[in-house]
Amino acid sequence: MYRFSYAEILEDASNECREREKMAFDRAIDLLRAAVSKGAKSSEGAEAISFVQRLWGILIEDLLGPENGLPETLRAELVSIGLWIMKETDLIRQGRSENFSALIDINTMIRDGLK
Repeated sequence: MYRFSYAEILEDASNECREREKMAFDRAIDLLRAAVSKGAKSSEGAEAISFVQRLWGILIEDLLGPENGLPETLRAELVSIGLWIMKETDLIRQGRSENFSALIDINTMIRDGLK
């Protein structure tokens, strides 16, 4: 029988969470890329905007929670990025922007920063 330390179990759980976060960002990036080719008013555009807003809504809620273990400065910076993304997606939804490339770039950087 194997014995695992609590720290090993927590590390494994943390790795699994990061992997799920990476998968969510991959999905967001794929949807945003599809929206670029089809346009903001397409069903692909609507799906991308909706997914990105839900993703960042969940992330912001988690980042603002007291149980989040990230350093406070990093949490604040990520919340700021998330709020910008929410604002940008609203502008696209309203037809006042088609800045999918900036959303792709930012989400790619965040995904790539997950360790």
